[in-house]
Amino acid sequence: MPIPAKRTPTAAKKTARNSRSAALQAETIRATRAQHASETAQDYVEAIVDLLEGMGEARVVDLAARLGVSHATVIQTIKRLQRDGLVTSEPYRSIFLTNEGRAMANEARKRHDIVLAVLMKLGVSEKAAQIDAEGIEHHVGKETLRAFERFLAS
Repeated sequence: MPIPAKRTPTAAKKTARNSRSAALQAETIRATRAQHASETAQDYVEAIVDLLEGMGEARVVDLAARLGVSHATVIQTIKRLQRDGLVTSEPYRSIFLTNEGRAMANEARKRHDIVLAVLMKLGVSEKAAQIDAEGIEHHVGKETLRAFERFLAS
């Protein structure tokens, strides 16, 4: 029969460290899931602002082309955004942002611009920085954004 390992102070510290790691990992995963939940909404409201500013209107066909998804996907997502109070729309008409939708779009744009500027300041090419910023912008927290802003100001 094997002899159980003796619990030493060092082993106890490792166990405490592992449990803190597990707690931090759980917190991190919860935060990432929450960020993923709003990622689509942020992408859509950003695209709607871009279309409204660039073309004067945001139509389902234009959103589908811009986001690389089907018309059916856009229609379903717009219904969800309407339910969430971010957009208004009528059949065969343009899509408009509510004040809440515009605020979300402005916040997403700001995060995108900051992340993009940091990546480019680090020497990342503009194309790669644009691609990477699109993903990172949804997962960067307020503390990190403030640090990015300080980095850009230095």
